[in-house]
Amino acid sequence: MISTSGITLRFGKRALFEDVNVKFLPGNCYGLIGANGAGKSTFLKILSGEIDSTSGEVILTPGERIGVLKQDHFEFEEFEVLKTVIMGHSRLYEIMEEKDALYSKPDFTEEDGIKASILEGDFAELNGWQAESEASELLMGLGIGKDLQNSKMKDLSGNEKVRVLLAQALFGNPNILLLDEPTNHLDLQSIRWLENFLYNYENTVIVVSHDRHFLNKVCTHIADIDFGKIQLYVGNYDFWYESSQLALRLMREANKKKEDKIEELQRFIQRFSSNASKAKQATSRKKQLEKLTLDDIKPSSRKYPYIAFTPDREAGNNILTVKDLTVTIDGEKILDNISFMMNKGDKIAFVGPNGLAKTTLFKVLMGEITPDSGEYSWGVTTTQAYLPLDNSSYFETDLNLVEWLRQFSKDPDESFVRGFLGRMLFSGDESLKKASVLSGGEKVRCMLSRMMLSGANILIFDEPTNHLDMESITALNNSLTNLDGNILFVSQDHQFVQTIANRIIEITPKGLLDRQMTFDEYLDNEDVKALLEKMYS
Repeated sequence: MISTSGITLRFGKRALFEDVNVKFLPGNCYGLIGANGAGKSTFLKILSGEIDSTSGEVILTPGERIGVLKQDHFEFEEFEVLKTVIMGHSRLYEIMEEKDALYSKPDFTEEDGIKASILEGDFAELNGWQAESEASELLMGLGIGKDLQNSKMKDLSGNEKVRVLLAQALFGNPNILLLDEPTNHLDLQSIRWLENFLYNYENTVIVVSHDRHFLNKVCTHIADIDFGKIQLYVGNYDFWYESSQLALRLMREANKKKEDKIEELQRFIQRFSSNASKAKQATSRKKQLEKLTLDDIKPSSRKYPYIAFTPDREAGNNILTVKDLTVTIDGEKILDNISFMMNKGDKIAFVGPNGLAKTTLFKVLMGEITPDSGEYSWGVTTTQAYLPLDNSSYFETDLNLVEWLRQFSKDPDESFVRGFLGRMLFSGDESLKKASVLSGGEKVRCMLSRMMLSGANILIFDEPTNHLDMESITALNNSLTNLDGNILFVSQDHQFVQTIANRIIEITPKGLLDRQMTFDEYLDNEDVKALLEKMYS
């Protein structure tokens, strides 16, 4: 078990945390959430001992071990991959090094033999004989094949290093796992493997992630950083989000009778109480949920952008036709005879491992790239708004945000433009900052404002959730889910794709696989799996 007593962290006069008392119990997975800058990663570093708090203490059950996902991807450059994983259990690794040093001595003494015997006992007790096979199994699950496991870390790509460091954190069954954005740089198969691993994990897990689907799959509790405190909630991310929204609405409905509010809360809890992420804990969690009172659910201080796309006109039945599209870049064929039609009401998610192919397709459709051959045509009633993967060229300017957004507005009135900036949480002096100094998330929110102003009836998004915080992702997700219109998009966010798309198109080396179904149906469909195996072989 790991807990905190009176943890406070100050930077000058500003307190990031103030007198935080929280207890994380074995068998639970806690999703640590909070607005950008709330201190999620900092709190994990305090728990791991990487940084000290201003006051208070972290209390760890004696003898328990913490596994931490390292953020320095170059820390182990000269070590072999397998060794790097085993180093996740520092005591076991020390014993292995001591043993090797002893046995390699040319003048092995009786005293060395006694010491080696003690080390061998400790080694066996720590399951050392299975260390390499366990490390190898973890690596395989995360997509690092045996051909790479004896390589040095410096010979791996950036994404491969991240996976090795994740295997290092998981190695040796630590009592407490601290994971900061563990799904970053993982493909879908590796994320599913990690979900299953944590689903069956018996010990304590505390995880920071922007992946809502991942949090919903693995979390038994949410630890919410708000107002400098940490509040624990039973349930996954969706339960926390919807309960905080319910609390906000009930708070605003001042005239509503308390009995009516209690009845609404009970209906809400009943809907979620059987939505368990860990079956073995379903009964106890259901009991905890049923004990909740009106005072237990609290509105969040988070601010959510208001995102609403309103087309100037409705698109007709003829939307988009793509025929035999081929594009070659630097001698490599990126798109090869791609053909499909978009129908009215289609919300198409383009999936597959080749990100360049998806981005190239969107650039062709927006007229930014001329194809080698083939053609495409937009319906005469359609207009398009596009969020590119790289938006940096839009912000190479000295204009402030009001001036920047005014360029794309049919109405030049400043109050009108400020209204759209306000929707995206740029108010007051925030709307006068230079466009060139915006963060990645702020740039995406500005691009979304631009798209809302366009009045387009076809929306195209290339990885729109990149750089966005959870609040902005949720707001965009809800907007596009409820939109009655046409969307083409690419996203690595599982929940985003599952809740928005009604059609999935995968770009494979042997053409398109096109199915009218949700993302989860696509992933679980046996015929699709068989076809994909052939198309990638």
